[in-house]
Amino acid sequence: MRTVGDELRAHPFFAGLSEDCMQLIAGCGEHVVFRSGATIASEGSAANEFYVIERGRVALQLHTSATGALLIQTLDAGDILGWSWLFPPFRWSIEAIAMQDVHAIRLDGKCLRHKCDTDPVMGYALMQRFSYIMSQRVEATRLQVLDLYGSANAP
Repeated sequence: MRTVGDELRAHPFFAGLSEDCMQLIAGCGEHVVFRSGATIASEGSAANEFYVIERGRVALQLHTSATGALLIQTLDAGDILGWSWLFPPFRWSIEAIAMQDVHAIRLDGKCLRHKCDTDPVMGYALMQRFSYIMSQRVEATRLQVLDLYGSANAP
């Protein structure tokens, strides 16, 4: 059976990190399972973790008074869920729901923040990786909004 460290080392998100960094990161991880329909993260709740999705699908949703739950994006195996653990006030800005059974590695954000503070090289490497993911998600959301509202205003 592969360990959390083995699985993280094989994931592209962590490619290029030193073995020392990988050991520090893996020390903050554990395997978790969310059953279909389970809430993984609630908008506004404490964000002290992120997830490496190994199997399953996750819906990222926003809630509005006009439409209720609005699907923003879906995440699949290999995707990373969550970056709110990096930034005060450490609150989820989105709701994450398991669309099917989800197997993931949960990485403790408090543990990692402490390790990043003591190892700024690792902290910078993680920040670079999360910045890339954030830019991809913002672009995907921008395109979705343009598609949604752009077609509503078409002649």
